[in-house]
Amino acid sequence: MTRPFGRVALVFQDRESPCLLDSFPLHTPLRWRTLNHMVQCQQAHLDASFAALSDATRRGILERLGHADASITDLAEKFRMTLTGIKKHVGVLEQAGLVTTEKVGRVRTCKLGLRRLEEEAAWIERYCQLWDERFDELDKVVEELTRKEKSDERKNRK
Repeated sequence: MTRPFGRVALVFQDRESPCLLDSFPLHTPLRWRTLNHMVQCQQAHLDASFAALSDATRRGILERLGHADASITDLAEKFRMTLTGIKKHVGVLEQAGLVTTEKVGRVRTCKLGLRRLEEEAAWIERYCQLWDERFDELDKVVEELTRKEKSDERKNRK
């Protein structure tokens, strides 16, 4: 069975995680379904970016391209990899929109993509704020326990 538009993710009001359209009957009442294309698109975008950045070689390629454009051959030499290996890494970066390539004659040149990592940075920042808040709360608990401990020591001395 072909799906001309692919799978559609639905979020139920009573469920935490999205479900695929073909995982429940079509007669499901419309009031229980909410189409959420934007969340799915953003999730896929973040997943691709973080997957691309998860490898040290790919992060190195981005750093190298931050200084100047480079050919696949230049990158292969720098990272001591085969041309096929470096092409695969560049392909992952290109899929994530972090790198663009252009072939002129027999040379494929790599450049940083136009897309910046603003969405990814915002996602990370939200978690940084969350952890900062948690650590602030933990500091308060530790201070309170330290105060109680000192108070108890004073009482025991008397």
